[in-house]
Amino acid sequence: MLPFPPPKTIIKKEEKGKIMTKPIISIIMGSKSDWATMQKTAEVLDRFGVVYEKKVVSAHRTPDLMFRHAEGARSRGIKVIIAGAGGAAHLPGMVAAKTTLPVIGVPVKSRALSGVDSLYSIVQMPGGVPVATMAIGEAGATNAALFALRLLSVEDQAIATALADFAEEQGKIAEESTNELI
Repeated sequence: MLPFPPPKTIIKKEEKGKIMTKPIISIIMGSKSDWATMQKTAEVLDRFGVVYEKKVVSAHRTPDLMFRHAEGARSRGIKVIIAGAGGAAHLPGMVAAKTTLPVIGVPVKSRALSGVDSLYSIVQMPGGVPVATMAIGEAGATNAALFALRLLSVEDQAIATALADFAEEQGKIAEESTNELI
């Protein structure tokens, strides 16, 4: 459960009276174990009513699939790719090398180095191959969804309105938390 309620404005894209089910955000992760973190991304998108796809695409175990996924994302209607990875965490950078879509990287906390290795791997991209890198773990996964929504809000007023509602609600929650202090 996220620490905030859904926004007042929920986005449900309609086209000729039908709710659109075509994903506009792709959530990918290097392994099934990353889902525990990346599920936070999905929860935010669910609360905003934005359609997404989710799948395991490993940079090391399925490199051809990774290339096809990145190269074909735009033609499938994807507008933003959110890639979570732990350990060597090559997935976000390699995907960014194969697409011109915005790629948001989420470092997944690992057992060995608590995700610092993943953070360095994702954030230290060479010039010309950008990856917007979030914080390690669940906070990063949550912010990845919100950042993707902000990118989409540039051209989508419904998303912009929902984000404004969300920000207002977050402010109220923070103000009301004063009452909980002893």
